[in-house]
Amino acid sequence: MRLRWQFRKRQTCAKARRQPGGHMNKSELVDAMAEAADISKSAASRALDALTESVAVTLKNGDSVSIIGFGTFSVKERAARAGRNPQTGATIQIAASKNPSFKAGKALKDAIQ
Repeated sequence: MRLRWQFRKRQTCAKARRQPGGHMNKSELVDAMAEAADISKSAASRALDALTESVAVTLKNGDSVSIIGFGTFSVKERAARAGRNPQTGATIQIAASKNPSFKAGKALKDAIQ
């Protein structure tokens, strides 16, 4: 009986599921995490902050973060290139940069289809 209740609870906890095309902000994500894991909102907030900080530090060090079933966070390097100022039409040089990237895993792709 308890398993059914937990399953129903998890299905209705995410506000994004109730609002098609809606967006979930950080506080709504913390609420959903707290409800799904049966922990306090402050603990869920600390867990989310720890996750984002750990991913950022790892990416800054040049490594990638793989979460099996969810996806891979990595850093992609963009080469320097020439661009145009849309107001003046003058050619400008755009510097090389490093950008964070996310590649969804198979389980995540299957879950949204």
